[in-house]
Amino acid sequence: MDDLNIRKDRAAGRITLTRPRALNALTHEMANAVRAALDAWRDDPQVRIVIIDAEGDRAFCAGGDIAAVYHGARAGDHRIGQQFFADEYRMNAAIRDYPKPVVAFMQGFVMGGGVGIGGHARLRVVGDTTQVAMPESGIGLIPDVGGTWLLARAPGRIGEYLGLTGARMGAGDAIHAGFADIYLPEAEWEAAKESLAETGDPATLPRRPAPPAPLESRDLSAFGGRNVEAILAALTAPEDSEALAALRRNSPLSMAATLAMVRAARGDQRMQDSLSREYRFTSRATQDSDFVEGVRAQIIDKDRTPRWAAAADPAKVDAMLADLGPLELKWED
Repeated sequence: MDDLNIRKDRAAGRITLTRPRALNALTHEMANAVRAALDAWRDDPQVRIVIIDAEGDRAFCAGGDIAAVYHGARAGDHRIGQQFFADEYRMNAAIRDYPKPVVAFMQGFVMGGGVGIGGHARLRVVGDTTQVAMPESGIGLIPDVGGTWLLARAPGRIGEYLGLTGARMGAGDAIHAGFADIYLPEAEWEAAKESLAETGDPATLPRRPAPPAPLESRDLSAFGGRNVEAILAALTAPEDSEALAALRRNSPLSMAATLAMVRAARGDQRMQDSLSREYRFTSRATQDSDFVEGVRAQIIDKDRTPRWAAAADPAKVDAMLADLGPLELKWED
């Protein structure tokens, strides 16, 4: 397909996102094609390693291409979103559990669905342009694609902070927070990929000292508050102004659910548990949350003034995260 370049290259299976003008936004078809490639290479003796990268300087993948989900919901067809999220999450899990090394090179914007395709690789390479974020609360969704799993494993209260505010991380912070593993100047990436394809050995990746991680020394104890209201009340320091602005801007329901989900994910034994919980929210999102309005304001009309209407009380959060019964996301062994 035109949006991906999937091929075998010596000892490597190569997956390159080829939508740079769309910031390599991930479509439903792309998610399915990535999983199909992984399935095809699983027992292929020629493929010893998988390399995931992307064309263009601006973005590895700036998120999921959710325009079809929005338009489907507006037409009353909520299955489009449900099927997209289900297939995308199965692809995310396939990357994390892949029996062969997967190496992702993530430049520029790595957001939402981009974290889902690169953030679960065994080795995640970042550079000086990398900007990682889970900004879903700003469009009325929650950090999905396994985002709550990653956020839950970040040190201290970094997970709550990133999930609620959608703040961006450079390379140093991404490594500190557990969203990346290796810093490598981007000028060295092509040589690194060549070595990986030639040898099939992830040990050939060079290692460079990681840049500073401002989050490592930042006091984020306020984000240990019992609920979003308590967190807002505790953000009193001058350096908290950007976080306060984000919390006042983002969807109240999304933030309340995100807080509950990140904390619940700390008890999960595998990422599929977190993905299943995320799916409970996202499968209901086009009908029962602020998601359609958030996409309208931020992506479709771009007026940046969403009119949040969904309740954000504990009962509503519980309803969004309730078991789906026969519609629960199914996992293959």
